[in-house]
Amino acid sequence: QVQLVESGGGLVQPGGSLRLSCAASGFTFSSSLMSWYRQAPGKERELVARISSTAWTTDYADSVKGRFTISRDNAKNTVYLQMNSLKPEDTAVYYCKANRPYGAENWGQGTQVTVSS
Repeated sequence: QVQLVESGGGLVQPGGSLRLSCAASGFTFSSSLMSWYRQAPGKERELVARISSTAWTTDYADSVKGRFTISRDNAKNTVYLQMNSLKPEDTAVYYCKANRPYGAENWGQGTQVTVSS
């Protein structure tokens, strides 16, 4: 079955860095658009970054441009989110999403990122 397993979240001080990973299985990862979303308490889930199947194209939310980098390793079926210069407002549950061929999509279970001193 399709699985997306996020890891790498945790507590970090403002200005710090974290790298999130999302390990995929059960589908053709190399043909899928992959995205990271986040949801803060009391707020709607929002797109953070996405990367095309070949990694040629990436998009970022304005709030994270220049600080976050999305990447993927199709040989390892894994997508990453490198987060630098973290701010308290980056605190949220971060979710990995796969947009598979023919319209199917799947979500991971999420990983908590807390930015606090």
